Amino acid sequence: MTFPERFSKLPQYPFARLRRLIDGVEPAGNPIDLSVGAPTHAFPHWISDEIEKNADGFGKYPPTGGDIELLDAAADWLERRYSAKLDPAVNIVALNGTREGLFNACLAVCPERKNGKQSCVLIPNPFYQVYAAAAHASGAEPVYLPATEETGFLPDYETLPESVLERTAVAYICSPSNPQGAVASFEYLSRLLELAKRHDFMIFADECYSEIYRHDPPAGMLEVASADSGIERVVAFHSLSKRSNLPGLRSGFACGGQGAIERFKWLRGYNGASLPIPLQKAAARAWRDEGHVEKSRSLYRAKFALADEILTGVEGYRSPKAGFFLWLNVSDGETAALSLWRDAGVLVLPGAYFGREVEGENPGRNYIRVALCPSEDRLRTGLAKIRSRMFN
Repeated sequence: MTFPERFSKLPQYPFARLRRLIDGVEPAGNPIDLSVGAPTHAFPHWISDEIEKNADGFGKYPPTGGDIELLDAAADWLERRYSAKLDPAVNIVALNGTREGLFNACLAVCPERKNGKQSCVLIPNPFYQVYAAAAHASGAEPVYLPATEETGFLPDYETLPESVLERTAVAYICSPSNPQGAVASFEYLSRLLELAKRHDFMIFADECYSEIYRHDPPAGMLEVASADSGIERVVAFHSLSKRSNLPGLRSGFACGGQGAIERFKWLRGYNGASLPIPLQKAAARAWRDEGHVEKSRSLYRAKFALADEILTGVEGYRSPKAGFFLWLNVSDGETAALSLWRDAGVLVLPGAYFGREVEGENPGRNYIRVALCPSEDRLRTGLAKIRSRMFN
């Protein structure tokens, strides 16, 4: 049986590659998993009550685009957070997790050809791997932009040649970024929006880590687009997975220009996995409550401080502004990950698994990604082992 050739250039997903790397290797001691960005803080205690209260909704087909109560809650949150006033029925669509949205949005709006040539999808490198799969599925050419220390760990879209920009249909941007934890400023996002207007492409803003930050709340693409009348160029993606420690709820939403959201809703009518009504009711309440978000944020701030305590003084260590990952330069990420697992029982992800090789260089090759998700005690032990094994 043959498979679509367009997917032939996709490597295995990072966690499948990690399992293959450590297959058959016994870890030392009591293993500590710092590889997966899975929140471990408590989710709001009332989530279960909200689901039980609305349990009769399991007996109904849920609306594909989202229950109006959930859409209203998302719109209210967007106005509080970004001063963006959106029509919940027109500019927002509920998602079964943002991974689905980040993939399907590209299918919905990215043409196979632009200006008579194969379309391009711009992707930061390293990046969340769904972006590349979406580009290939859309029949577009993925163009990988290095997001390195030299560029502030964010891609420099403005250096692209005209020959690429004239073919660009979609540009992905992740801020706060996964895996590096870099934050795009309002000015950076404004320049990207101006570039999109000038060259007629869409911006897909992955902002799933927007509520995990140390000091100032990160700027958002909707905030910029609303101030600049550019919302038709933008689709932003938000989730309860990180914000509310509810990855298993599978609740997120996409928001942006009416044209893109209409196309997205049309496609989801065929392939969208609707969120059950009781879960949508729980999600609506979660978007309306900030108390639990601030409690979780304070726990991450303590973990940031712990990382600084243990790793300050390490050459090249950069304390992240947001997100919950460390991006550590260890010269060879794959060798370091295998060594940490075998000799210290600490599981991390090689940075190369997030990147693509372009002109012989993979910008993630020298790095490991470390998730600050476990309890503080486990995290302290894991980071101390990384420090002693990798940097002493």
